[in-house]
Amino acid sequence: MSDEPVILINLLKVEPENQDALIALLKQNTETVIRKLDGWRATRLIAARDGAGVVIYSEWESPAAVEAMRGDPRMKAYFPKIIELASLDSVVGSAVFSQTP
Repeated sequence: MSDEPVILINLLKVEPENQDALIALLKQNTETVIRKLDGWRATRLIAARDGAGVVIYSEWESPAAVEAMRGDPRMKAYFPKIIELASLDSVVGSAVFSQTP
């Protein structure tokens, strides 16, 4: 297995008045479900300053770990709650370039 993580980016579009509720739901899900799943490495939530979106940046050990997460019954219970608040687009990939100072 490679040491390079698989990166999952979820872009959620939300009405600004629902952004705080969406973030609270995503934090709860991360703390109670995601962090306990095999293959999970890290999650960051990024809130749009205009309130119209949230990005979930997460790192996983493998594509299989991402698929297992999506199929987990605990996750399936969260998906309808998330979709009530926001639309969702996902990208699974690997970092191909990174630069820091």
